[in-house]
Amino acid sequence: MPDTPPSVARMAHMRHLVDQLHSLETRLKAGGGETRVAKQHKAGKLTARERIAQLFDSGSPFVEIGLLIAHDQYDGQAPAAGVVTGIGKIEGRPAVVVANDATVKAGSWWPETITKILRAQEIAMRNRTPIVYLVDSAGVNLPYQDGIFPGQYGAGRIFFYNSLMRRKLRVPQIAAVMGPCIAGGAYLPALSDFIIMVENTSFMGLGGPNLVKGATGQVTDQESLGGARMHTAGSGVAHYMAKSDTDCLDMIRTRFKQFPMPPEAPPSTPPARPPDDIYSSLPADHRLPYEIEDVLFRILDRADFLEFQPEHAPEMLCANARLHGHPVAVIANRRGFLRGGGAPRIGGIVYTESARKVAYFVEMAERSGTPLLYFQDVSGFMVGLESEAAGIIRAGAEMVESMACATVPKIIVTINHASGAGYYAMAGQGFDPNFTFSWPTARIGVMEGDSAVMALFSVELEKLKVSGQPVPEDLQQSIDRTRADYEKWLDARYAAARGHVDAVIDPKDTREVLSLALEVGLNRGRGNALALETL
Repeated sequence: MPDTPPSVARMAHMRHLVDQLHSLETRLKAGGGETRVAKQHKAGKLTARERIAQLFDSGSPFVEIGLLIAHDQYDGQAPAAGVVTGIGKIEGRPAVVVANDATVKAGSWWPETITKILRAQEIAMRNRTPIVYLVDSAGVNLPYQDGIFPGQYGAGRIFFYNSLMRRKLRVPQIAAVMGPCIAGGAYLPALSDFIIMVENTSFMGLGGPNLVKGATGQVTDQESLGGARMHTAGSGVAHYMAKSDTDCLDMIRTRFKQFPMPPEAPPSTPPARPPDDIYSSLPADHRLPYEIEDVLFRILDRADFLEFQPEHAPEMLCANARLHGHPVAVIANRRGFLRGGGAPRIGGIVYTESARKVAYFVEMAERSGTPLLYFQDVSGFMVGLESEAAGIIRAGAEMVESMACATVPKIIVTINHASGAGYYAMAGQGFDPNFTFSWPTARIGVMEGDSAVMALFSVELEKLKVSGQPVPEDLQQSIDRTRADYEKWLDARYAAARGHVDAVIDPKDTREVLSLALEVGLNRGRGNALALETL
């Protein structure tokens, strides 16, 4: 039988990974299941995702952030960690949302719930983008309180960010209490600018009726203690009372109409190559070469693509381009064996010359105010006598420093490898990029499994080889276990479950996702380093 054409094999492999991703996403988006959704509806409330669908502009893209977080923990009982976070547009304005999913353990906070809320707040702060809280939560998930309540990045950090946005950064915060909002969680709306409660379904208080009875002996009901009418007409804590979830969401949209409209996007051109064929861009075997242009030319605008120093250090592609009309500075790793003005080079490796080339290109982007778009497929920095003598450490430091200090928006897509210090130099998560996305093919880790086996077992294996002895069964089991562990750790879904990327995306959605992320980043413009902004 004839061999399968490479493009068909590539598409089949990518489609398999995407199908796995979509299957997982569907399960997670179901929240606590049909029974709990029905209970929410019976109480006259919409679910978190239904609220978001009504709140955000119809037909406009919505990118969910952190959907896969904790999906492989808690025996599957914490889908999306009980909170939906993401970016989209409300009345044409970029917005961030945090919506408790009351179908998942009554919307209570897991440790990873805090992680997701903080990430959403950081996106709002870094990009000066309004944030909406749709609150419907029973409070702290008490069996896991030790990972929620204390610590520098515990729940208190949420209120710290609330305060910074309100008093220092002037980021609009809108809180809609659409169910319970209990104990310390009540400070999240209290520290917002605009508070809405829903008649007959909202409750906001530092303690519920049972706690109040135990602490003070007072007997009261939920509505009298912290209902919508009490807080809008009596305490004055809330500003508006809505008649229903839909009325509440309409109030939020009305508020967004009062925010300035972003400037109109410049004219754009479609990609040079068909986006629908992007599944065929990468080989099924992650170790094989491919043309990075086959990826880029299916995502970026056809017009105004200009590569910087194409013949010098070609293993790093640097180019000025456009994405939906917006100028971007693109940095991407080429793969395979390359030749450019000297000895052959290995794609995916950062050499002294390529590090300095990228550093210079990043500095040019910074001077011109052009956002940076990184496509990661990097295996690390070159090692050896020649590289050390050529100053690879200093060149790498220049590459890292220029990227770390750039104040223009930085958006990352990991399409294949992201290994070693190369991951850091290509604007890894630790350097506060505005957004980090990955394809299902992404492999984020210190090194590949085979390299780890060599690092851990090469001395023993060499001794056995010299002596002519076979590999003992226990040693072989350790080697096999190491390879299996690395395959699990390198899986894109594993990284997403731990918040190492904002979202694993379908490659076909890359252009749309990056365009929305870029628009959110441009909402703020320059000065996106959070550490600098909050001093």
